Amino acid sequence: MSAVTFLPNPVERRDRPGRVLFALPAEIDICNASRLLPLIVSAAQARGDRLRVLVLDLTATHFMDSQGVRLINDVRSRLAPGTRVYVVAEAEGVPRRVLELTGVRRDVPVYDNLDEALAA
Repeated sequence: MSAVTFLPNPVERRDRPGRVLFALPAEIDICNASRLLPLIVSAAQARGDRLRVLVLDLTATHFMDSQGVRLINDVRSRLAPGTRVYVVAEAEGVPRRVLELTGVRRDVPVYDNLDEALAA
């Protein structure tokens, strides 16, 4: 399996009630975005109605195209009403710039580090 198609398992770190942290791969593009969606949604649904915040960790993601934006929007549309999505992305990284250019940052809070996102 190449780095492009690597599909991570959901990772919960510093578990906090009502939150799930999902670490995303180094690249998000047409090769893997459609396979990431069910993994993320199933991790969120495993928490049931107790999930309040889903944190998508893009700190290890070095490349993301419009498929990454679509992935985030698709995740948001499949979560229970009232569940928020937060994104963690490096300030100078490609994913952060893609989120800014596409306007996703208006709808999804983007944090510089995991501690900020998990505390929010």
